[in-house]
Amino acid sequence: MISPADRARPQATCRACGGTVVQFLDLGRQPLSDRFLTEPEIPQEYFFQLAVGLCETCTMVQLMQEVPRERMFHEDYPYYSSGSAVMQKHFADTARHLLETEAGGPDPFVVEIGCNDGVMLRTVHEAGVRHLGFEPSGKVAEAARAKGLRVRGDFFEESTAREVRASDGPADVIFAANTICHIPYLDSILRGVDALLGPDGVFVFEDPYLGDILAKTSFDQIYDEHFFLFSARSVQALAASFGFELVDVDRLAVHGGEVRYTLARAGARRPADRVAALIAEEDAGGVATLARLDQFAAQVGRIRDDLRALLERLTAEGKRVVAYGATAKSATVANFCGIGPDLVSRVYDTTPAKQGRLTPGTHIPVHPASEFPTDPPDYALLFAWNHADEIMAKEQAFRQAGGAWILYVPHVHVRD
Repeated sequence: MISPADRARPQATCRACGGTVVQFLDLGRQPLSDRFLTEPEIPQEYFFQLAVGLCETCTMVQLMQEVPRERMFHEDYPYYSSGSAVMQKHFADTARHLLETEAGGPDPFVVEIGCNDGVMLRTVHEAGVRHLGFEPSGKVAEAARAKGLRVRGDFFEESTAREVRASDGPADVIFAANTICHIPYLDSILRGVDALLGPDGVFVFEDPYLGDILAKTSFDQIYDEHFFLFSARSVQALAASFGFELVDVDRLAVHGGEVRYTLARAGARRPADRVAALIAEEDAGGVATLARLDQFAAQVGRIRDDLRALLERLTAEGKRVVAYGATAKSATVANFCGIGPDLVSRVYDTTPAKQGRLTPGTHIPVHPASEFPTDPPDYALLFAWNHADEIMAKEQAFRQAGGAWILYVPHVHVRD
């Protein structure tokens, strides 16, 4: 029997299969997560309602409202993948793995969707392998071209994929990292992959994993750019609807927990045993059930209440609190929890394009990370928690001087 509460849930149409999407979490009015502002720009700031739901048919978890892609990925897009040494190594290793296992023909061709500043394609280029990156964000695309990479400044979709097939021939590998989950129009993406990929080629993409988000209560992985939160079961259903098959999955530790999915044409290769194993694990944990997702939503509410209470107490005690990492996902935390300059005086970040600006929605000043050791606070709220080991190793002097880190994944706690 459907409860009155369930009947009242907002609904939408699934962008993957056309089924009914039922809302389970509303994170409130949110800004563009990577739109760092100057004071004069504040009156024109764009907001939308950040709510997320589950498709009752294909189990795809997705946002209830789409933000136009041109608002997010544009000339001044500030994220550069090469900014983290950990991610540089990850993508170099990924490129070598793809070249060794999937691009061994006489004249292989590797295409990347959302190549950013070329951190992965650089290794492909250095190996002498034909390549092409799609990157619609102007400045990061130029950074990739400056490395000698071949980059097309367009969105990847069916029409642009067909143009590349006509000029360059079929691709052996189409790769994407932290990109496919950004794209609501998956139908055009998969038709583009179908048009460009060779008969024995693979489509490989890695994105935040719903199972890890639930296990860690890392609700900040939900923001405007992350339209989909994939699971192995939902990707399997998506692949099948476009004539592909999920043939491998690989759990990754980066960005707080991701999965690398490998798709091939249906029947082209035998799926690895770990595909069925991960789907069985998801089913056992109820990953794609409203009961589990409602539990997650309740946990998110507790984190909000606990984090605000801690910051308000420290402020009342006269403690100086800052934040570290002006990440895209920190917009979700700061705006949902109501964290502004009254509770966190500034955010330190390594990205020059963000420095001297204000955080989205909450308008906390962003300062260069190089200033962090010169004026140490009492506490630092670690927005970039997925890079905790790298950051804490770099900022050891902060803890040695008595400073403490505040983290909120998987729950609110202080690490001194």
